[in-house]
Amino acid sequence: MWDLQWEEFAAEYRVIRADLRGYGRTVVPSGQFSYHGDVAALLRHLGEESSFVIGLSFGGRVAIGFALAFSEMVSALILGAPAVGGHQPSEELLRFSQEEDRLLERGDLAGATELNLRMWVDGPFRTRDQVDAGVREQVRRMQMDVFAVPFPPDAERQELAPPAMDRLEELQVPTLILVGELDVPDFLCIADTLDRRVAGARKVFIPGGAHLPSTEKPEEFNRIVVDFLNGASG
Repeated sequence: MWDLQWEEFAAEYRVIRADLRGYGRTVVPSGQFSYHGDVAALLRHLGEESSFVIGLSFGGRVAIGFALAFSEMVSALILGAPAVGGHQPSEELLRFSQEEDRLLERGDLAGATELNLRMWVDGPFRTRDQVDAGVREQVRRMQMDVFAVPFPPDAERQELAPPAMDRLEELQVPTLILVGELDVPDFLCIADTLDRRVAGARKVFIPGGAHLPSTEKPEEFNRIVVDFLNGASG
């Protein structure tokens, strides 16, 4: 999902892309784990003491959790349409999650994927015909792969306690928040909350984009992020 950023970012920085458990080619093993702990272990393994951390959607949730749990390892945060642990979802988002779960329980991966695309790619303000077909197809392939990864019944994901939503004021690094103007209202609200509660945060709207601005509007997304990184790195 970061193919459209890789070459440009890597021209100036050492860039590390991580498949979280259950994504890309990384399986979910049995037992306890935390996504933010996995990120810390990976960076330590690669000898990185401090990094600029970027995450999109659920990856933004992981990035925020990582910055709270391992603050000494984070120099700056770039959050694209981030989720946040402890956010109370709207009725609309709950209905979507319940319907997605029902389709997956029936083994209808294609139906669950199309539902996912309507929510996260099309967004609540567009029809599928108003979205670039190539973007839709790229996300469809990735989402089908994610749905096909088994999640063992004894795998236990550990969360921050207290949750991140209760600790946003603890974030003390330069923070950039990017959000598409056509995103789901929950995520527009989260972006506003981060902008208000994280000291020195900067929020930028991506015109014409929904929940995946890095995929839909890569040139604008990349320009904003590179400008921010160059400023953060001096």
